[in-house]
Amino acid sequence: MAEDNQAGPADTQTINDPQAVTPSPVAAALQRAHPAAVREVVEALGETTIVVPREEIVAACTFLKTTTGCEFNFLADLCGFDRGPEEDPRFEVNYHLFSTTKHHRVRLKVILTEDDPHVPTVSTVWRTADWHERETFDLFGVIFDGHPDLRRILLPDDWQGHALRKDFPLRGYEPYSLE
Repeated sequence: MAEDNQAGPADTQTINDPQAVTPSPVAAALQRAHPAAVREVVEALGETTIVVPREEIVAACTFLKTTTGCEFNFLADLCGFDRGPEEDPRFEVNYHLFSTTKHHRVRLKVILTEDDPHVPTVSTVWRTADWHERETFDLFGVIFDGHPDLRRILLPDDWQGHALRKDFPLRGYEPYSLE
């Protein structure tokens, strides 16, 4: 049943108050070291999501990678999400981190508006972010400030628009249309 996979009140805990004690030791450590880096913590279905202001994403990632006890040495994924053109803020960038030594994971989320879809690059923290950020730029139009080579990676250079935005036409624009 699909309902079994839905998070409910008993499965989800959201902490909006930066002074509140967080149930996740990782979120608590980040909150102690960088109070401005933790805007919200969501615990759902055994996973921790930390909402981070874009200005703090590099500091948060550096801390989580280099701090003893955290050691998130693997950026498993970095992906964009379009909430839809009617939503404000419209975009999310999700960073899925894994520690290969401690065997724990955490998700960082940066929320962006359509008018200002900029976020600093984390390719200086994890080299693999280079291609993940290029893919998110290509498909969603999120601009990673300071990226060493921000250009399309999947679609042709002359492609118009960003194919995974929810307002992108299903059949594309001319001349790439299938009609």
